[in-house]
Amino acid sequence: MDTATRLKVGVLFGGRSAEHEVSILSARNVIAALDPARFEAMAIGITRSGRWIQQSTQRLLREKGDPRFVQLSADGPEVSLLPSTRSEDSTVSGRPQVDVVFPVLHGPHGEDGTVQGLLELADVPFVGAGVLGSAVGMDKDVMKRLLRDAGIPVADFVVIRRHDYRRDPLATLARVESLGFPLFVKPANLGSSVGVTRVLSRAQLPAALQTAFDYDLKVIVEESIAGREIECSVLGNDAPVASAPGEIVVTHPDGFYSYDAKYLDDQGARLQVPAVLDAHLVREVQRLSLATFQALECSGLARVDFFLQPDGRLLVNEINTLPGFTAVSMYPKLWAASGVPPRELVSRLIDLAIERHEQKRSLRSVCSVR
Repeated sequence: MDTATRLKVGVLFGGRSAEHEVSILSARNVIAALDPARFEAMAIGITRSGRWIQQSTQRLLREKGDPRFVQLSADGPEVSLLPSTRSEDSTVSGRPQVDVVFPVLHGPHGEDGTVQGLLELADVPFVGAGVLGSAVGMDKDVMKRLLRDAGIPVADFVVIRRHDYRRDPLATLARVESLGFPLFVKPANLGSSVGVTRVLSRAQLPAALQTAFDYDLKVIVEESIAGREIECSVLGNDAPVASAPGEIVVTHPDGFYSYDAKYLDDQGARLQVPAVLDAHLVREVQRLSLATFQALECSGLARVDFFLQPDGRLLVNEINTLPGFTAVSMYPKLWAASGVPPRELVSRLIDLAIERHEQKRSLRSVCSVR
């Protein structure tokens, strides 16, 4: 493909969530995987204060793999997305057109439908779920209720709002204790295991709730499930497909797949790709992954996480509508094991974004009245 006809891909990363650093690492891998014959990358970092600043792709590719040492450059040109009536006119601060945006944002203000809504208004194709799928996929409370209503098995859970906890903490603790111990306390709208605490007794509950409330006004408390942690990647729009499943084997002292186990401890977890499962279980993981993806109105990509109990039953833990693309992230690893290497995977995701955008633009937006 001629240089002048390459698609200009705005890779959007960083953001105002607690997963800011992980997002930077994901963006680095997405840019590295872009096919230079088809795509030209424009790296756009969102600072913690919400400024959009163009970043050097060369500098980004040199970043270390430890999230504690990655940061955005603040001295690049500040940019903004300019809405347009035609996607081919969409620009970023007067620079050449952006043909498609690849959001690599994790957590609130990026993965929860906020940026997706902005891109919809600007009429720009973008990778991943739309406003609705992103919003319900981010909110673990709404997500689990929708899955439960769709007949998809999930673990028992209790939802606590900060206002209610402050008003009557004893009643709140009593509700939580009904799940039994151990249990997990999580912010309802966050990922990468940020703010998650494994609680072994009632005495540990107040501190765990406070940690979660530091990140969100709503907290979800889940029963602890004994079993294996299985993950499956999904790719597609109207006819999605599922990858071979993988397994996370945690060896970190936290006792679960915590932030430290994922990103800070090289020996904190082992990724078994593909997972050692019999053929029936593989098919069931894939079936439930696709059912979850469709029940939550997702598109483009997602990773679905499961607990496989000792009796062979599967429970959906959660979906991630913008899964990580870091060096330890399961989404690209599972597709690589399924015969789709990173360069092909990123290309297909961009193609799916453009396909969905063209489908939506073909719909009538004006009612003809005779």
